[in-house]
Amino acid sequence: MAAGSFRRSIASQLSKVLDLPPENIIKSISAVPVSKKRHVADFQLSIASVIENSSSDCLAQDLHLQAQQIAERLKCDSVVSEISAGPGTVNFTINRELLAKTVLQQVWKDGSEYGVKSELFSTVPRQKAVIEFSSPNIAKKFHIGHLRSTIVGNFIANLKLALGHEVVRINYLGDWGMQFGLLGVGFQSFGNKEKLKSSPLQHLFEVYVQINKAAEDENTKKLAKDFFRKLEEHDEQTLSIWKQFRDLSIEEYIRIYKRLGVHFDEYSGESFYQKKAQEVLKMLEDKGLLQKTVKGTGIVDLSEKKDLSTVSTVMRSDGTSLYITRQVSPNVDLAAAIDRMNKHSWDTMIYVTDKSQSNHFQHLFQMLKLMGYDWAERCQHVSFGLVQGMKTRRGEVIFLEDVLNEVRSRMLQNMTSTKTTKEIQDPVETAEKVGLAALIIQDFRGLLSSDYQFSWDRALQSRGDTGVFLQYTHARLHSLEQMHGTAELTDANVACLLEPDAVSVLQHLLRYDEVLYRSSQDLQPKHIVSYLLTLSHLAAVAHKTLPVKGSAPDVAQARLCLFQAARSVLANGMKLLGITPVTQM
Repeated sequence: MAAGSFRRSIASQLSKVLDLPPENIIKSISAVPVSKKRHVADFQLSIASVIENSSSDCLAQDLHLQAQQIAERLKCDSVVSEISAGPGTVNFTINRELLAKTVLQQVWKDGSEYGVKSELFSTVPRQKAVIEFSSPNIAKKFHIGHLRSTIVGNFIANLKLALGHEVVRINYLGDWGMQFGLLGVGFQSFGNKEKLKSSPLQHLFEVYVQINKAAEDENTKKLAKDFFRKLEEHDEQTLSIWKQFRDLSIEEYIRIYKRLGVHFDEYSGESFYQKKAQEVLKMLEDKGLLQKTVKGTGIVDLSEKKDLSTVSTVMRSDGTSLYITRQVSPNVDLAAAIDRMNKHSWDTMIYVTDKSQSNHFQHLFQMLKLMGYDWAERCQHVSFGLVQGMKTRRGEVIFLEDVLNEVRSRMLQNMTSTKTTKEIQDPVETAEKVGLAALIIQDFRGLLSSDYQFSWDRALQSRGDTGVFLQYTHARLHSLEQMHGTAELTDANVACLLEPDAVSVLQHLLRYDEVLYRSSQDLQPKHIVSYLLTLSHLAAVAHKTLPVKGSAPDVAQARLCLFQAARSVLANGMKLLGITPVTQM
């Protein structure tokens, strides 16, 4: 990794001054973010992170003094051309020609693995991660929360995979419960087999809405209970109807997920754990954890955990498992977690859902610990906030496909008003990819746990910090390569890349591994989003001030190498976020 070779060189010199092993210093040396100020250092050492007895209340002037003293003892060499002291930092400027040569060579050599081979990840063990995300409820609305879960889970899976971890992607469907009693009865009254085959999600939702209106009737309630009871008793005919609902729904989900560029290794669901949920109740009882209320409801007391609710309900008064909603049915998730450990022997398991389910997962992890499963500490809930204001022109969003069709339609409309759209081979597919980028970037710009107000106009702007701008930048840089051909790095004269705008791009490329590392630690995509937007802005400026066309051959070749490197890293980052880069716009 380019940044790694520079960090090692700086750490080697610092180790003699600080009397510390280089490996203890490397992670305290970070690439400096590109500033609007023209002259900025490339790396800085945080004094507070390497000086023993440095406390948070340590005076700033003391740190600054120590930084000056350390800087004075260091010497420039063939790698470092300038050393200075800042507020609590020692700053290092890399030899400009060496910077250009090393960064471009590394991007060229590593390709899609640029950044992930960094020494920052050398101490991170390769693990097996099970990631549960998306998880819609069959026959209910695929609401915006499921869309967020889908793109966030996909990002985490992509990032883990890129960093060399083994990943199992699980879609845990809401495919069981009393709603299937209602749905079964509803289909007998309002169902249409042709509609079920042609548009299962839409038709089952319509049936569910109709039967819910009739559900106030006591006879309908009784029929629904009878249907679900037969389902639990594995009545062949009833099970066949349910299986058809589930199989056709999954087929349609797979088709829609394909449009998103998302896939799953396993489609699981609450239905898988009927028997095992009963076994979990028996385990809870055997361990003395299951208690019964006066009404006969089964509960687990979690009162030792002061910040949680006192109890978690795991069983109905009639002795059956709860399947109603995730918030009140931890026993099904207990069975699923235990089964996944037995099946996959995972190192970490991540659940991606909205933050309203935080309490449920705290209960779940606590109960697993009480049951004696130490691996519960390796379970993680990645939560996200709510999205307000996402509506199609027809009104409220019901299905994910509505969102995809809407963003494609709006983007296509925007593209047809530009001069270049008529040259695109497949404008509809391009509009879909650009539109999806717009959705993802608007969603990922802030902290995942934050709520945000969705705006179609803001998301689809071609200028500013949007997914459309990222796609436009990528397409523009790609057309540059198409126009002038692919530059050979061996022929490039890096001495031609000393202009401030070229150096800014190189400095930013240098930081990519740190950004990946930060996202890998907190699983927040916003670090990568911010990085890519800055890269696009820097590339746009360089594209204006450093023309390839009309420049001397060696200058043109060097600049083409620079733009190729920027496009390569931009594409890598976009793919991690779940965006397919377009080559025309």
